[in-house]
Amino acid sequence: MPTTDVLIYTRTAGYRHDSIPAGAAALAGIAHEQGWKAEVTDDPGAFTPGRLAVCAAVVLLSTTGTVLTPEGRAAFEAYLRGGGALLVVHAAANAEPDWPFYGELLGTRFDGHPEIQPGTVLVEDPDHPATAPLPGRWAWTDEWYNFTANPRGTGVRVLARADESSYRGGTLGDDHPLVWCREVDRGRVFFTALGHSSEAYDAPVFRAHLSGALAWLTA
Repeated sequence: MPTTDVLIYTRTAGYRHDSIPAGAAALAGIAHEQGWKAEVTDDPGAFTPGRLAVCAAVVLLSTTGTVLTPEGRAAFEAYLRGGGALLVVHAAANAEPDWPFYGELLGTRFDGHPEIQPGTVLVEDPDHPATAPLPGRWAWTDEWYNFTANPRGTGVRVLARADESSYRGGTLGDDHPLVWCREVDRGRVFFTALGHSSEAYDAPVFRAHLSGALAWLTA
């Protein structure tokens, strides 16, 4: 069955970001630019083997809390292991808190954030399509996510990290990954901690970041 779709999932069972509509519109536009159909949904019933079989990629857009059924989890894990693709954006680091497989995919868990403020993203791997469009030192305003542990060493490829000296409230020190990717069996996973505000999704540089991520996932 050919893959034709990008499924953008926006369900929340915890905090809901006001930027979700802007993010969904931006990601749908990026998918269309790359030749995919896009569906935005908050229906957990979309996670079935049949629906996922035609998905080139699934996006978890700032999903929070438990947003999948046990059946959906099983179908989603099989999809990813079988060659599917997952783009995890911002607060989706705080999704599925009691699903070990999801935690293993991310390599860590969300652990709060300081107030929204300007800071600097340091591009570590400029050869990846998601970081190639970014300046080496990228001035950006966001919620600078902290994590329960550094994911480096869990099998992820770190692409960019936060310069904690450029803002207040970081907890990981000099090595504070923000953007990373990995392969899981035959599938691919990409995570960006950025994307808190609605305005972010209008910024050409951030859209280029997301576009590169989707292009890598569906290559």
